[in-house]
Amino acid sequence: MRERLVPHGVAAAVTAVVLAPLALPGYVLRYDMVFVPRQPLTWDTIAPASALPRAVPQDAVVALASQLVPGWLLQRLVLVAILYLAALGAARLVPTDRVAVRAVAALAYAWTPYLAERLLIGQWGLLVAYAALPWLARAVIGVRTGRPGALPRLLLAAAASAITPTGGVIALVATAVLLPGRYAAAARTAASALGLIVLLNAPWLVAGFASAGTGRSDPAGVVAFSARAENWAGPLGALAGTGGIWNAQTTPASRGVVLVPLITAALLAVAVCGVPLLRRRWPATVAARLCLLAAGSWLAAALGALPGGVDLLGWLIRVVPGAGLVRDGQKLLIPYALALAVAVAVGAERLADRLTARFDPATGRVLLVGAVLLPVAVLPDLAVGVAGRLRPVDWPADWTVVAGLVAARPGEVISLPFQEYQRHAWNDGRVVIDPAPRHLAAPVLINDTLWVGPTAVAGEDPAAGRVRELLAGGAPLAAAGPRWVLVQRAAGPPVPPASLAGLLVVHEGPELTLYENPAWVPPVAPTRPGVVGLAHLLAGMVVLGIGFSGAARARYRVVASRHASPAEGEGG
Repeated sequence: MRERLVPHGVAAAVTAVVLAPLALPGYVLRYDMVFVPRQPLTWDTIAPASALPRAVPQDAVVALASQLVPGWLLQRLVLVAILYLAALGAARLVPTDRVAVRAVAALAYAWTPYLAERLLIGQWGLLVAYAALPWLARAVIGVRTGRPGALPRLLLAAAASAITPTGGVIALVATAVLLPGRYAAAARTAASALGLIVLLNAPWLVAGFASAGTGRSDPAGVVAFSARAENWAGPLGALAGTGGIWNAQTTPASRGVVLVPLITAALLAVAVCGVPLLRRRWPATVAARLCLLAAGSWLAAALGALPGGVDLLGWLIRVVPGAGLVRDGQKLLIPYALALAVAVAVGAERLADRLTARFDPATGRVLLVGAVLLPVAVLPDLAVGVAGRLRPVDWPADWTVVAGLVAARPGEVISLPFQEYQRHAWNDGRVVIDPAPRHLAAPVLINDTLWVGPTAVAGEDPAAGRVRELLAGGAPLAAAGPRWVLVQRAAGPPVPPASLAGLLVVHEGPELTLYENPAWVPPVAPTRPGVVGLAHLLAGMVVLGIGFSGAARARYRVVASRHASPAEGEGG
């Protein structure tokens, strides 16, 4: 019982300490993390017409879920699940029966620079894949050892990961590396699993192919999004410690401490000590394959910082549609972070056993306690919402009014200032992606050009390019044919009066002004490819199939136990 309860207790403690500010009411709005009271489900949510499907099917899943629970609660449920399941999954994955070692694995995986930086940049969908990977790896081991129900659990973890394209690719690659076996039956199982995981990724894959855009990204993004140094160890040292995100504003201050690279080197040494134990305790080749997967993910993350890497990635992004997925290489570190956490945990166990044999049991216990506390000591500012940077705020009432007006008379919206990320005074000046697309039940055009310092990384949406041309030339935005123009009180370039010529003010509030185009003509309804809806349907059917199979197994176990209990009683 203690072995089962302690990992849950550690996971609950980590979750409570990190997400403490979310006990306050409101919404945490940072960079890509935008939850609204009720996100509408529109066709553009399912299949963006011209932009790349970076939020497919994430936005559709949120829109469906927010019809059942309010957005503030949904955000808390998601973030709590990420922290709790990441810690618990790592504790369950590590091959040991010692609760202290499980606690080491939980903290080593759920208290990391990677998790802190991705929380601060708001990429919660990617962190769902981070939380799911230990469960996927554990399910893979279960499939290889013949554990009942392991394959559905593997698919469930892959389905959660596929809420974003990057997470879906990581789950697919991890399964392809870890699962295949030598014999024909194992090969058939692996092929079936990989085929179903491809179906789970079908929504964003098909939406990308059906998009009107070319799918190619600006090669300037390679340098802008490459791994960044956080201390004297440079970008490669930062990546070795699971940090190195390109955005300096989303890096915890403690990453700059001079001792951090030395502690990272010590952790790597402990991890190396743990690899032989993993090889003995896991099925043959699983440990070696996990190390291979980890090394591959680290190299992919480091490519932009290695000699020739920028040129190679630039060519790839310029030529291959969808290759922009890998330009932010640091986000691919998830398998490396998991392998490091598990290897460190068993390495600490091995060292503790040596100290116990040479000195006394107390020495070994002290080492394990130190290993548990080390992640917190090295990264103390992950606590309390990353040092208070995850603070909830309330949405201004203007958004409810404008959403109601647009929902009553739907039509395309141009959102101003025409910049992808905004700073609002009511959000304490924190950067957040333009919230209009998630608030309004209509297609919303925002500028997808991203500024990283002085570097402009061009977007891929041709419709946004047309609006940029009109603004640059001082032409009326009505020429683009929108029904609405929304002006937010946000830091950014002022809207030229000429751009608003011919528009009528429908609502003017303290935060938002909504203009209507009286010359608007309903456009010819675009032909939406049915294959996009079919892709979502197939993925949904796979998820439902996993759920039904799980329910059937649970029912079978209950019935079997009822039939078995009289015989057991007679035997006693």
